[in-house]
Amino acid sequence: MSEDHSHDAAVALSAVRAGAQLARQIQQDHAGRAELKADLSPVTVADYAAQALIASQLRQAFPEDRLVAEEGSEALRRPEQREMLDAVRGWLEPVRGPLDDDQVCAWIDLGNGEPGERFWVLDPVDGTKGFLRGEQYAVALALIERGVVVLGTLACPNLALDGTPDRAGEGCAALALRGQGAWIEPLQGGARRPLRVSAREEPAEARVLRSVESGHTDPAGMEALMSDLGIDAPPILMDSQAKYVTLAAGTGDLIFRLISPDRPDYREWIWDQAAGSLLVTEAGGRVSDLAGTGLDFSQGRRLEHNRGVLASNGRLHPAALRALQGVGAG
Repeated sequence: MSEDHSHDAAVALSAVRAGAQLARQIQQDHAGRAELKADLSPVTVADYAAQALIASQLRQAFPEDRLVAEEGSEALRRPEQREMLDAVRGWLEPVRGPLDDDQVCAWIDLGNGEPGERFWVLDPVDGTKGFLRGEQYAVALALIERGVVVLGTLACPNLALDGTPDRAGEGCAALALRGQGAWIEPLQGGARRPLRVSAREEPAEARVLRSVESGHTDPAGMEALMSDLGIDAPPILMDSQAKYVTLAAGTGDLIFRLISPDRPDYREWIWDQAAGSLLVTEAGGRVSDLAGTGLDFSQGRRLEHNRGVLASNGRLHPAALRALQGVGAG
């Protein structure tokens, strides 16, 4: 019998909804000014504010639990970041009341926890470049116990319940519990319905989901894969783990996370895969690395034992793995 994670799920859904609502307000207010982190990836007011909000809620609900999250406050504390820190505090105060800078930074730094027996993993705005373009992004939160993802939830403000982009809609929230299934509902709550991957079996008919940013993949490798599988339709370009929601909803069939030739030793961060991978598997799909090995979340902050990611509706996984081997990407 699966362990009861109903309380964990209720808290997680509430937290990602709150974070997504805050991020949506910031996006709609065009307050998405970005700074570059040390690895040259962008970070915005929304990344910091959503992490602070969700981290504070998790600490209140589960004071003994650790949090492993993408952002830290070190750069935000620098004098040249005064304007951004003021903006983060300004967006948080209507939700959490009067705050000082130290409290804001302390909440953000709750995400500096180390993986352990039980810990949460958070990407406060997965798909920051999509967020900046006014397109797809997700608030991604997962619970890992003894190296296994047992709960995953994704809030996608610009995605419809059927997994299609809808920037004018109300958005969606998806939840997966290991061994119990996956569901989707309106972002602010409402009727919940189960998620189920597609029944597509013919590789040539597969709908491939791909990151908008070419730097996140191997464009030449993707073209070779599509040709090998006989797929003529262009990939559906979408940022973030919103792709996993689309796959779990049966609106897409395959996701290839190839390794960029510029970063051959790259290994995925756990917050970029934990929630979405469980969502797809609980919706009846399969997620592995490019060699067909299951994702190992017991190795710290990165998937050190895995190279790339392949997600599918399950039926197409063997053909996709053969194609990866055929083009030398597996």
